Amino acid sequence: MDTLMSVQVKEGQVRTSPSFLAAILGKLAYGERVSVLKDNGGWMKILDSNSGVSGWMHSSALTTKKIILKAGKKDVAISATSNEYALAGKGFNKQVENQYRKDNPSLDFSWVDKMGRYRVSSKQMQQFLATGKVIPLGGAA
Repeated sequence: MDTLMSVQVKEGQVRTSPSFLAAILGKLAYGERVSVLKDNGGWMKILDSNSGVSGWMHSSALTTKKIILKAGKKDVAISATSNEYALAGKGFNKQVENQYRKDNPSLDFSWVDKMGRYRVSSKQMQQFLATGKVIPLGGAA
């Protein structure tokens, strides 16, 4: 297959197998280019030639677009927009957030901010799934 794709999330996790519960081999930053070696229905076997890391990434963390972070490059016109970049960071950029708050002064963002800071470890997630007898589709238990 060997297609080039870009990481479209702030920090893409490369895993040992096609499952959100699999061990993390490495993390790739927004915009990094990877070779897709295999497509396994929602999961991509990738190779990062810069670090040599090879493993599985969920397709939602990847895009076929070439992401250019430096203005003035000739491919900027076909790269991701600033709005796409903000979404890739899993949230608004500061300017969009400030405008939204200005347009919606009665909204309370404290719980949204709190949820954004909440982290669940892999061990906690596995315990939650085991307790609920949940088996992730296409992945290891």
